Amino acid sequence: MPHSLIFDEVNSQFRVHLDADHYAVIKFVDKGSTYAITSTKIPEELQGKGYGKVMMEVLLSEIAKRGVTIDPICPYVAHYLERNQQWSYLKAQ
Repeated sequence: MPHSLIFDEVNSQFRVHLDADHYAVIKFVDKGSTYAITSTKIPEELQGKGYGKVMMEVLLSEIAKRGVTIDPICPYVAHYLERNQQWSYLKAQ
């Protein structure tokens, strides 16, 4: 199943559709050419099942398409970028 992404500019968040009834929520602050990612949330019943990686891959693909960078304020996002160097070019300098 493809995992779609919803950009909710009004609420400053992305939502990643994980399964029929669940979304991951990524909150951000828009700083122009950089999105400061402040928090991420996976529904409790899906935690520990690999959905964090799904969320990050969908999010980072979208960030790359938009041609912007991210400031990983959220510890999970910072950790993911450290462990997945192929996305390091998206980290704001």
